[in-house]
Amino acid sequence: MLSRFSSLRSIFKIENVLLYRKYSSQNNINLSDPAVQTFLKSLMVEHDNLHIKSRRTMEEAKRLHEIKPIVNVLDQRIALFDSIESLKELNKRDAQDDEMKKLIKEEAQLYLMRVKEIDNELQSILLEPYLTEGGVMVEVVAGAGGQEAMLFARELFALYESYANYKDWEVNIASLEPSDIGGIRKGSMLINGYGAPELMRMEAGVHRVQRIPVTEKGGRIHTSTVSVAVLPQPTEVELDIPDRDLTIETKRASGAGGQHVNTTDSAVRILHIPTGTVVECQEGRSQIKNKQIALQKLRTLLLQKQLEEQSSKINSERKSQVGSMNRNEKIRTYNYPQDRVTEHRDGGGSLHNLKGFMEGGEPLEQLQTSLLRHQRYQIIMSEINDFINRQKQESSDNN
Repeated sequence: MLSRFSSLRSIFKIENVLLYRKYSSQNNINLSDPAVQTFLKSLMVEHDNLHIKSRRTMEEAKRLHEIKPIVNVLDQRIALFDSIESLKELNKRDAQDDEMKKLIKEEAQLYLMRVKEIDNELQSILLEPYLTEGGVMVEVVAGAGGQEAMLFARELFALYESYANYKDWEVNIASLEPSDIGGIRKGSMLINGYGAPELMRMEAGVHRVQRIPVTEKGGRIHTSTVSVAVLPQPTEVELDIPDRDLTIETKRASGAGGQHVNTTDSAVRILHIPTGTVVECQEGRSQIKNKQIALQKLRTLLLQKQLEEQSSKINSERKSQVGSMNRNEKIRTYNYPQDRVTEHRDGGGSLHNLKGFMEGGEPLEQLQTSLLRHQRYQIIMSEINDFINRQKQESSDNN
């Protein structure tokens, strides 16, 4: 084991500038940093200690599962540099043999190419976002900008519905409040699937749109905002609501919707008596389906209240995500005249083809993944700093 860790210390010393040039961006970890090397060594020690245990707790088993891919790649890297060291020794013994030196050089280049591949894999594993199976409620609300904000709210709502279908997630419309000219004042949907909680959380905040509204006759560019709140959905196990705490009413659906509107009692209204929380759903044709959606929406709202120390002010969570919906409080800007989407948070950037982005496919997925990778980078660097500080503190206490 000692030779293994000794090799780990030496593998980062190779003088190959190109090896790390590709990791110069802020979202990549500098593997040549001594602090990073020390941290990776600690992961190997932790892995070996957990691996030899005959019985592990659930948390220990989870931790072993998390760090095993990292250690596997590090082991491959150690083996490569051990092979390179062997070539160096062979080169010393056959210094006069030109043919052998040529073969050794060629083999060393192959090893170095493989090291680059291994380093790419290590970066990918270290920065890979942790995705889980779960659900969220996405709430879209028109902000500053009047009817134009409502129109864009409808487009953003459609974007997320299309994106959910692209990701093969389950999506159910929970509520829609239409405006006079085809927009929406407010809408919410329930999304469930692998990665939905983490990826959709990247949409929480104020979205700013800059374009010439259809109602503008002077050709002036207007700026409007739409807020997006993303709230976690609880499971029935996490939040059980007794039937006695509910008042459930059915009524005929109202508004546009086809022949079923005003012909069947499909709309559902649920009152949670202890908190006074009311939810409604009339988007589906089935009363049973509408009731299921309304109950899930209610659970989401009640869970949010529990997370806020049983407070009835659920808007505090929304405010932390969307601010006051002013134009200068934005996470992303959609500039139609310049055909550009600009992500203002770290890990984002600008991309063109706004129409393609609004279709809710790969461009949005790539942007969300980039944001999550940056968050993961910050978490890893924080863990490394905390680890180094603990080591310094322990060393100081021993002295």
